[in-house]
Order: sequence, then structure tokens, then C-alpha cells
Amino acid sequence: MKARLILENGMVFQGQAFGHLETCVGEVVFNTGMTGYQEVLTDPSYYGQIVTMTYPLIGNYGINLEDLESPTPKVRGFVVREKCDASSNFRSEMELDTYLKQNKIMGIEGIDTRGLTRILRNNGTMKGLITLDELSPKMIFDKLSHFDNSQAVYTVSTKTSYTLEGPAGLPYSGKKVAVMDYGVKQNILRNFLKRGCHLTVYPATTPAETVLADNPDLVFLSNGPGDPADLAPIVTEVQKLIEAKPVVGICLGHQLLAIALGGSTGKLKFGHRGCNHPVKDIQQNRVYITSQNHGYHVDRLPEGVEVTHVSLNDGTVEGMKHKAKSIFSVQFHPEASPGPVESSYLFDQFLSYAE
Repeated sequence: MKARLILENGMVFQGQAFGHLETCVGEVVFNTGMTGYQEVLTDPSYYGQIVTMTYPLIGNYGINLEDLESPTPKVRGFVVREKCDASSNFRSEMELDTYLKQNKIMGIEGIDTRGLTRILRNNGTMKGLITLDELSPKMIFDKLSHFDNSQAVYTVSTKTSYTLEGPAGLPYSGKKVAVMDYGVKQNILRNFLKRGCHLTVYPATTPAETVLADNPDLVFLSNGPGDPADLAPIVTEVQKLIEAKPVVGICLGHQLLAIALGGSTGKLKFGHRGCNHPVKDIQQNRVYITSQNHGYHVDRLPEGVEVTHVSLNDGTVEGMKHKAKSIFSVQFHPEASPGPVESSYLFDQFLSYAE
């Protein structure tokens, strides 16, 4: 069935629809990973976005229910050059098309994803929609103008707090970690659990007083979707937490820490999304290939903070720590595995900040 991807600048890409056949609206972005499409689909940081995969064949190893980063897909739409309908992998439990149908996510295939990516790189990310319908310019304008992703964190965050213990038989660290869930990926939780931590996961709206009443050894600020500048109430609670406990963070958590300490964030032209981003650890004088997913970055460091990691692609801040307080964060995702789990050492570094 014919479908169109329409960008807010008026450009139109013709293709074939798959998945759930209903018009979707979102921010059109691209991901440069060659694999990991189901992790991308279920990463809460992609909430509100129509994701374009730059690798040309997607779905060739199917979908399994063990490698999800959240229970359901969080993307608004999915754009691929070619969808594979006959997956080949012993872990595959269903086809990509079936999975998107079940979860009401619309996809489009057969478009020039290389050309689309060049447009997004040159012009920046922009709103767009995927549709089967013939829409007038006014209808397109209305749909795009009504798109609002400012409440994304509150949508994807857990609604009630819960606790997790590390699996039996693994070394127990005894560390109590309070996880502020702004859209936390499951593999972040797994990495803490592998290290024997006791986790309490809190909704994004949880007051600092509630968290501190449980007396954690460490507070972790998770990844999540959207613009950190929309989250002023959360920043206020983070400011209270950093005065009382060691605080570490990843991605959105990194940005919220920067704002809470007096720095600022800005929007990247087309973001960092993929599993092949080189980052230099300044303290170790080593380069790591990292997984990333963010459209915003720390553009002004707070006072008393030093850079620990930097992007070798564009020089943006990828990590920071406070010179006097127990605060440390990174922009990239050490829990993800673009190949070897080479940056997972950062979870041990996080825990070294625990009281």
C-alpha cells in the first residue's frame, strides 16, 4: 500500500506502508547503527520521533522479546530502505512487520533513506508525518503544528516506584541506588543489578524528599526523551538531591545535572544517534566507540565542573564531573554494546561515588 513521508519543509518521499496503517506525526531523525533496530524501537528516549535507519536492510534477524529496552515500542514511526519479511535467526520470535502491527506503529519502506539522511544532516531534524491519505497543505500544517513532545518524560516514566534485586549467585555490593526514571533503558538497570545493587526506581515526578527518606547510597538520573529545558520542576528536585547525596547520570540525566548546577543545554542540528560514535576519555587518554541517542547537549558547563569525555566527531561534551561534589555524568550510553562492552567500566565508576 502506497504511503508518503512528508517533511515540514514540504519535501515528500513516496514508499510502501507497513506495520499499523494510521497516520503518525513526530520529529524525523536518523540512526546510523547497522544492528540493534529493536533496541532503537523500544528505547524510551525515542518517544515522539519518527526514526530513519540508515542501514539499508532492517528486520533480517527478526524480533525477540529478550532484547527490548522497554515493554513496548516508543517511536512514533519507522522509516527503512528495505524491510525483511523472512528473518533468519534462532532467537527470532516474530517478524518486524508483525511487531509493529501489534504495537500500532506505522512504518514506511522503499524510500531513499540516504537522501533523507542528507537532508536531515544539512537542514537539521524537523517534524514530519507518514500517511496513506491525501492531505491538503492546511491539514498537513495543522497536524505538524499540533505535535508537542514537551511531556514525553512524564509519559514514559514509571507511574509507581518499584524495587529490584540482583540475581542470586552474583556478588552483592550492598549499594542502594535510587534510579530516577525519566525513560530508563532496561539494560541500565541490568548493569546495576549485575553489580549486586539494590535498586529503587522512582517516577520522574517524585519529590527529592521522598527519595532522600529512603536513604540511598547513590542517586542515578536516567536517560529520557525531549528537551531538558522543558523539565524545570524536575531540575528543582535534582538541585535538592545534589546537596544531599552523590548523584550520577546518563544522557538526559547528564543534561539535567548541568542545568541544576548552573550550566545550560542546546539543541544539536541533527543529534547523535547510533552505535559508532567515538568518544575520548580524557582522564584515561583512551578512545571508546559508543552508543548514543540524544538531540540536545551541554553547551555551557557549570562553574566547578570539568570535562571528562569529549566527542571526537564534533567536540561536544560527553562527560563531566564536579571538582568538589560527588557528581559525575556522561552523555553517551555505556550500557549499550556497539561491539565489545568497552565502556561498561563507567558503571563501576558510578558506584565508586556511592557513600
